[in-house]
Amino acid sequence: MDALGWPLVQRHGFLRALLPHRRPLRTTLGYSSGAIPTILTGEPPSRHGHWNLFYFDPFNSPFRWVRPLAGGPTRLLDHRYGRALITRLGRHLLGLGPGFECALAPGLLPWFNFCEPRHLYAPGSIAGAVSAFDLWQAAGLRHRIYSYRDGDDFELIRRARRALAQGEATTVFVYLSGVDGFLHQHLGEAAAVSAELDRYAAALAELHATMLARDPDARFRLFSDHGMAPVTARVDLAQALRANACRVPDDYLAVYDSTMLRCWFWNPRARDSITATVRRLDCGRVLEEHELRELGVWFDDQRFGQLIFLLNPGVLVSQGDFNGRGWNPCGMHGYHPDDPDSDAVILSNHATDTEMSEIAHLFGCLCEPLAQGAHA
Repeated sequence: MDALGWPLVQRHGFLRALLPHRRPLRTTLGYSSGAIPTILTGEPPSRHGHWNLFYFDPFNSPFRWVRPLAGGPTRLLDHRYGRALITRLGRHLLGLGPGFECALAPGLLPWFNFCEPRHLYAPGSIAGAVSAFDLWQAAGLRHRIYSYRDGDDFELIRRARRALAQGEATTVFVYLSGVDGFLHQHLGEAAAVSAELDRYAAALAELHATMLARDPDARFRLFSDHGMAPVTARVDLAQALRANACRVPDDYLAVYDSTMLRCWFWNPRARDSITATVRRLDCGRVLEEHELRELGVWFDDQRFGQLIFLLNPGVLVSQGDFNGRGWNPCGMHGYHPDDPDSDAVILSNHATDTEMSEIAHLFGCLCEPLAQGAHA
C-alpha cells in the first residue's frame, strides 16, 4: 500500500483488530523507485541499481540522438503537450516501459537514462538483483501479481479475492498505489483521510476473510514502502542556482526532484561554486559520501549525482522537474529515513512479523511461500 506511513496508521487505528501485529519499518532514502526494488530483492539501491528514475548515462541514453537539437528546437517541446509527446515516444518506441514520464526538460534528456524500463511487478524486472517474483516463477509457485496495470485499487482487491476463492493461486501479491496520490492532495484533511482509509479497510477485510476461508493458518500482511510528510514550506532551488555565474548545460547539469537536488559538473569551477551556493541554504543539506554509503545509495560512478542536496522534512522544491506546473501537494515523501513521517509499516496477523525493522526485511516475507511447497 504505497505511502501508508506509521504515524497515519497509528492515528487512525487502521485495521487494528484485523491485523494486530504491527510496527514501523525504516525506509530507504528517496522514492518508491528505490524503495520498492529494495522490498522485492532485500538489497539496498546501491546493489540492485534502482534509485531515482533518471541517472547520468550520456553514452547509452535513449535520447542521445536529440543532442544536436539541444537549444532552440528542444525548448519548443518544453511544455505539457511536448512532454506528453516525448512520454509516448519513450514508452512505445524507445522501450522505456509503462512508467516512463518526461520529467526532465527535453534539452537535458540526451544526458540521462531511465532506470525502470521494465514493469516492476513481474519476474525479470530488476536487472541488478534477483527478486521474489523471479524466485516464485523459478519454483513454479502458483501465484498472482496485481498492480495498477490491471485496474484501480479496488478492482485489484476484487481480482485477488476471486483468484483465492477459485483456487487459482496459493500466494497473491497486490500493489495498491491509490493512497499515495490521495495523500499527496489530502493529507491535511483528517475527515477525508479517515473516510478513504475506511474504504480500503472494508475491502481489505473482505480479502482477508476470503483468504482465511481457504486456509485458516494463512498469513496476511499489509506493508508499505514509505510514509508521507505534511508540506510546510516551498523553496525555489532553481532560482537560487540561477544567481550563480555557472550555467546549464555548459558548466553543469541539475535535476530537481521533489525533495532533492542532484548535480553533475563539467569543471572544478562549477563544482566549487554550486556546492558553496547550496551549502549556504538553510532549507536542507549536502549528503556526504559516508552518509550515502550508510544509507545504501552510494554509487561509485555517481550516476545519480555528484552532489546530492536533500531538503529538510516538509520542504518541497517549488519548481521541480517532477512536480509539474500547477502541482501543489500538501503531502510529500522522499525525505531522510530518520524523519518519523518517512516510516513505512508492516501490519500482520502473525506476531513474528514484528521482528522486522526495515523494508528490506520484507523480502523474507515474500520468500516464505517458497518453503511451503511450490504446488501446495
